[in-house]
Amino acid sequence: MKRIRVKQIRSKIRRPKNQKLTLEALGLKKMNQTVEHDATPTILGMVKTVNHLVSVEEIK
Repeated sequence: MKRIRVKQIRSKIRRPKNQKLTLEALGLKKMNQTVEHDATPTILGMVKTVNHLVSVEEIK
């Protein structure tokens, strides 16, 4: 299974509650924090919800 690395690059201040909760569910609590996840449809959907706040790269 593919893995992705997700890094929060923008602040969650003044964002809708669903976006804040999505970042927390991904494990992102601070700016510039990086987490790794399997590229499941659930995780990819969460990343799509907050794609303007995070950067995503595929891990080989």
